[in-house]
Amino acid sequence: MSLCASPNRFTGLVLTALLLGCSPSNHAQNAPGTAAAQAPATGVVLPDFSVLAEREGPAVVNISTTQTLRGQNLPFPFPFALPPGIPQDDPAFEFFRRMFPPGGVPQERQSQSLGSGFIISPDGYILTNAHVVDGADEVTVKLTDKREFKAKVIGADRRTDVALIKIDGKNLPKADIGNPSTLKVGEWVVAIGSPFGFDNSVTAGIVSALGRSLPDENYVPFIQTDVPINPGNSGGPLFNLKGEVVGINSQIYSRTGGYMGLSFAIPIDVAMNVADQLKTYGKVSRGRLGVTIQEVSKALAESFGLPKATGALVAAVEKGGPADKAGIEAGDVILKYDGKAVESSTELPRLVAASKPGMPVSVEVWRGGKARQMSVRVGEMTADQVTPQSETAASGNPLGLVVRDLSLDQRKRLGVKNGVLVEHTQGTAARAGISPGDVILAVGNSAVGSVAQFENLLSGFRSGQTVALLVKRGDNTLYVPLKLD
Repeated sequence: MSLCASPNRFTGLVLTALLLGCSPSNHAQNAPGTAAAQAPATGVVLPDFSVLAEREGPAVVNISTTQTLRGQNLPFPFPFALPPGIPQDDPAFEFFRRMFPPGGVPQERQSQSLGSGFIISPDGYILTNAHVVDGADEVTVKLTDKREFKAKVIGADRRTDVALIKIDGKNLPKADIGNPSTLKVGEWVVAIGSPFGFDNSVTAGIVSALGRSLPDENYVPFIQTDVPINPGNSGGPLFNLKGEVVGINSQIYSRTGGYMGLSFAIPIDVAMNVADQLKTYGKVSRGRLGVTIQEVSKALAESFGLPKATGALVAAVEKGGPADKAGIEAGDVILKYDGKAVESSTELPRLVAASKPGMPVSVEVWRGGKARQMSVRVGEMTADQVTPQSETAASGNPLGLVVRDLSLDQRKRLGVKNGVLVEHTQGTAARAGISPGDVILAVGNSAVGSVAQFENLLSGFRSGQTVALLVKRGDNTLYVPLKLD
């Protein structure tokens, strides 16, 4: 039966035929077996990944690890004591002593896991995820030609989830490194790895988003794709259509533990920088400012007089830290770092971390309605760092806050030099999430030393304007925007 139908039969079939690229008027000419019938239909042609897979597949490796887990001693299922009367020089005594030691038998078990990786140099350096080799007693690398090697872990960086391992080999196939900054949303990408242990499995998809931030992942601008990724793909390469590695497949977002359409890859430039440091120094060195930051919302931008919601708002400054020494204050909005615009607060940790500790860096901040240029000598992030007034009567204000001065004991206990204690909230303040027990440290850029000063600062705002309060709760500080009724 022909796919194209005569127009005087069914209109629906005609529409179907047109969508298939057939013309009712040339039905006889396009009969099966003719040249026209063999011509491909016009439209978008999907890419063929076979050449890429064949060419780049040999550089992708399967990684298996073994780890010995030691738990508590396994108790005997029944009480046992050495048979009485056996002398210590009797072989039976030694047998019972070893088979039934006091306290039970030590419990050990072997844990094995699988992952992927790819060769970045002919002499055997391989990139993978840090979580693939984390805690491994033995790492085995298998190539596509079935050769197996014991690998040495050169170093691993948990903050970026990148690890560098090494096998003893020569003239090994290596992957070509690309430039992830040229990626565009909607571009085709290909992953090669070992999902569930199935070596060199090829999956494809498109780039869904760029520069994606994930919870507790401040140092990696992830590439989000819809490439099917499953357990065992971790550490494998993400290729562009040129056959260049643009990322390392790292994790998925899932509610079931399996692939659900959201995959994330570490940009290869970030990974190569980590690998170079691990190879040269055995560790990764990152810069730090010593500030706690938050996103600038539209309401906060309005309260600080910013033309648009951009930059990173400094909520707290570490005493004696690099930012404190440079004069950066809570309430400053960092607009540029080392000449690079900070569009979002999530961008700042990456820029700072990429700085060389000890080097001076220019920082542009917004303070008091205008931009200021400052110079900060960047500190170094450690492994553990992965951001007198007398009491007066309570007071009320248009924000719905009842506050009280902090006593000397309260300041000492809370670790603050200034601020007022929130005793009751209602209206605007309650809706914004401010609670009794919070401490208001500042109004905008101005520190609050007493209830009287707090009221005086609020009096400078008109109804309808937004005021930003710096609020401390526990060990956290955060600017909260409130609109005056």
